Amino acid sequence: MPLAHLSRRHALQGLAAGALLAPITAAWAGEPALNFLAVGDWGRGGHDNQAEVAGEMGKVAEALGARFVISVGDNFYEDGVTGLDDPQWKTSFEDVYTAPSLQVPWHVALGNHDYRGNTQAQLDYTSRSRRWRLPARWYARRERAPDGATLDLFVLDTSPFIRAYLKDGGQKVKVAGQDTDAQLAWFEQVLAASTADWKIVVGHHPVYSGNEYGGAPDLQARLDPLLQKHGVHLYLNGHDHDLQHVYRGAIHYVCTGAGSQTREACDEPAGGDFCSVRPGFVAVRLTRSAIKLAYRDDTGAELHVVDIPRAA
Repeated sequence: MPLAHLSRRHALQGLAAGALLAPITAAWAGEPALNFLAVGDWGRGGHDNQAEVAGEMGKVAEALGARFVISVGDNFYEDGVTGLDDPQWKTSFEDVYTAPSLQVPWHVALGNHDYRGNTQAQLDYTSRSRRWRLPARWYARRERAPDGATLDLFVLDTSPFIRAYLKDGGQKVKVAGQDTDAQLAWFEQVLAASTADWKIVVGHHPVYSGNEYGGAPDLQARLDPLLQKHGVHLYLNGHDHDLQHVYRGAIHYVCTGAGSQTREACDEPAGGDFCSVRPGFVAVRLTRSAIKLAYRDDTGAELHVVDIPRAA
């Protein structure tokens, strides 16, 4: 059975179950954990299922006590924001993610649609907002779970690596002049220095995917060797407007690009076990011993769960 059909069947089963939040709260009961959400490709003024996804995010964040939200990019469609006073800050962000449980830090990556507009304004909004966190085009931060486990989170700026965006001189997706060599040098330095129990990397574009390209060859050539070399556990991305799980080498590649409008069909990713075109997001539970991922849709259904034990 194609995975797109399988994921729809799972969604229907979740709806029939009745208590839609019960699976995630029951499965995640036990020792305290570092819980957070990840979503991408969302900024459409509340339309195209964005408001529905936001509503379910608020419920799950409250149930889990989510500490933060990760946005994997394409924060505003179609052409980013024009500046700090662009009305989309309210119509696509502040007025959509209104649940008290979502008034936590949002650690943000830039996507290619953001590069169609004023990306510097998205960096500058960090100083204006209580929750928007985009201190630089690429950055790292450390989090600590209640059991003492450490997480190093590395947020990358992947659009400048995609050579296709430079075919028009970088005028549409305005990445011309961004220094990918400097970004990679920084990334390898901080990865090599990391002593964290867990390493999670965030980038907008998929390294591997069930899309027609099989992922981003430019990232497979330049980024993936560093992920594999330095023991990254999880790579979170968007760009593909769906939910996917791919496992290659020792890395789990998780697409959470279904924050609003999704594509019509979902192809089985090579090396993957899940793909869904349902609008939704990913919830993450982290302890010293394991990471648990739950893919959730805009109706509250739990579509897929992945358990990642930490190697001894």
